[in-house]
Amino acid sequence: GVGESCNHCIGSHHQQVALLPPESRSKELKKRTCRHGSSAGVLAMGEPGQLQGTTLIDDGCICFFSSSSRYLLCAPLLAKAVGGMAWERASPDHWCFLLLLLFGVRAVTYQGWCIFSNMLFLNRRRLIVRDGVDFEQIDKEWHWDNFLILQLWLAAMAMYAFPSLRHLPLWDARGAAVALLLHVGVTEPLFYLLHRALHRGQLFSGYHSLHHSSRILQPTTALRKQNLDRCLYVSRDDDGTARAAAGFATPLEILAISALMAVPVAAACAAGLGSACLLVGYTLAFDSLRAMGHCNVEVFPGWLFQALPPARYLIGTPTYHTIHHTTKDSNFCLFMPLFDLLGGTLNDKSWELQKKNSAGTDEIPGFVFLVHIVDVMASLHSNLRSRSHASVPYRATAMTVLVWPLAFVIMLMMWAWSKTFVFTFYRLRGRLFQTWVVPRHGFQYFLPFAKDGINRQIETAILRANKMGVKVVSLAALNKVGPSVVCAELHAVCRIADHQMLRCCHLSLTDLIDRGAVQNEALNGGGTLFVKKHPGLRVRLVHGNTLTAAVILREIPEGTAEVFLTGATSKLGRAIALYLCRKRVRVMFVVPHIMRFRRDCTYGRFIYLNTDERGLGFCVVGRGVVHAATPTASEERFIDVDRIDVAPAGHFALPPVRGAAHHALPPGYIPFTAVLNRRHAIFLNDVRGLGACEYTLGRGVVHACHAGGVVHFLEGYEHHEVGAIDVDRIDVVWEAALRHGLRPA
Repeated sequence: GVGESCNHCIGSHHQQVALLPPESRSKELKKRTCRHGSSAGVLAMGEPGQLQGTTLIDDGCICFFSSSSRYLLCAPLLAKAVGGMAWERASPDHWCFLLLLLFGVRAVTYQGWCIFSNMLFLNRRRLIVRDGVDFEQIDKEWHWDNFLILQLWLAAMAMYAFPSLRHLPLWDARGAAVALLLHVGVTEPLFYLLHRALHRGQLFSGYHSLHHSSRILQPTTALRKQNLDRCLYVSRDDDGTARAAAGFATPLEILAISALMAVPVAAACAAGLGSACLLVGYTLAFDSLRAMGHCNVEVFPGWLFQALPPARYLIGTPTYHTIHHTTKDSNFCLFMPLFDLLGGTLNDKSWELQKKNSAGTDEIPGFVFLVHIVDVMASLHSNLRSRSHASVPYRATAMTVLVWPLAFVIMLMMWAWSKTFVFTFYRLRGRLFQTWVVPRHGFQYFLPFAKDGINRQIETAILRANKMGVKVVSLAALNKVGPSVVCAELHAVCRIADHQMLRCCHLSLTDLIDRGAVQNEALNGGGTLFVKKHPGLRVRLVHGNTLTAAVILREIPEGTAEVFLTGATSKLGRAIALYLCRKRVRVMFVVPHIMRFRRDCTYGRFIYLNTDERGLGFCVVGRGVVHAATPTASEERFIDVDRIDVAPAGHFALPPVRGAAHHALPPGYIPFTAVLNRRHAIFLNDVRGLGACEYTLGRGVVHACHAGGVVHFLEGYEHHEVGAIDVDRIDVVWEAALRHGLRPA
């Protein structure tokens, strides 16, 4: 029952599975679903954990809802609310607005707790399970908010069934007291009994085990068992017949928890003591306590329960519930451990572990990747905004545009007050690897007055890592370059045969980073500044460009005798050119002057320099906006070469290109698509807890400079890799990377 993947997903779909071992990729590709709602695409293998739809089609596959189309289920309530305002002005009915508002606030509540649990700069010392949430768990919990939609409709049906609920007073203190008593006397004990029952026999294996399958507790884990997209899955008989089967978090648990939530409020309303504040307040308090218990961060100080011993039986802590997920035979209560005490299922180590976790101890990473923020839009590609969004390669969406003003304000605040902070982490072969963020956006690196401040931020981070005992710090992107870009490809004017000229007039910041064009040493000399200023550094500083050069060089086909190279005056381009010359490969490029290559004259006969565009018989144009003029047209026309590289027949283009885009170009040009989806990147193997994509790269893929630092750490190199690239070490680093299981993306 495997269908074709939809066109929107096919590229990223395979990238996302590439981090898995080869034997697992085929299975994962088959069971992964398309989130764009393609009717042609999508698959169902018999595992319910990956299915996201409910409509069977003829061949037994499933046509899934897209990620956002399920919210259309809220449309009737919205239409009712708007219609009531428009046509019932005499007696407007606001209950639909109240329910929709409560739905939104509940979603924000859970999302807020998710953001809190991902604030490593704030709470990494109080993590309970010190491991990251991986892509598999994120995918399983992708539609965590489906239960909110169901409960929204349950509430709407209650409003229709009992019209008196539509006209509740704003507040009644008596109703709040009744609800509190009923929660303690009814909801808590019933949940305890239900929870114990769900841990027995078929109820656990067929239903509740899905909730316990997450390795790391997250606020959304509290709701996994309630996801509607797990209510139906496809199994096949021996004859291949597709059948819908119930199980694995059916509506049973959803309805049960909804009924338990409703008891206190419904009873208060039935007694004539209900209020709108009670409805909203009890629901949000219930959600907040559930999310807190699953946040994997110990939020209660240890002294609280020492000073007030009875409090330990009145409120469950995140550590308390984590023990339940670890042992599965203790700590069954909803919010009050009192019922575990009465039922004999209280774990004796609960408070000892809670005290230990609340004390907070910091784990020292072996490797740190020091990055910066690309731009304001890219700053939203973060698990501090949405871990689901961060788990797929970055692309601008309507939501990122809507929240851009908020991101801009945060950028200004970070510029004024923020220091380098811990952003993400993962584990490689048992060692902790972290990503730290310099709180600066890409454009700030091009402001002359910002240079000293940026260097201070980087220097402070390096000294902090040195004091902590970090072994290797790898500098990313602009953290090792400068604010002034003077590269040949930015101003080269190239003539092809007798035709009109092509001129590269613009490259975006992202393109410059990806292509290695920005390699001016003005900021800190590729890390040299810090090594010279602090000669006693124990932490090793790495720019990672040696492995970047190796990855690029390995993309050149065997037997290539001639290469035209853009960016030849950059640090990376210069190293590639010299390496190719040593291999007796003819290298051609345009440079403003030849001084940078004069001292490397050993292989000078293989370097062809040209400081004048006249007479140049070939051209490679990078991504960006190209002005192109045809031989018959006097006016310039624009070609959006977000997808074009241009090279003459018989020549090889760096970076490598793939496919063909037949744009209208003058005779003699060969167009290629330059979809740089690899961007000189590396797959990491044996990784645990990696749940965020590195900018536009796929899952499990990191930039080569990141991987270069990883290799430096794994090999235990004692030297600093700063300044110019050592051409002699390109092959050494490449072989070391392969030895450790790293491979080009």
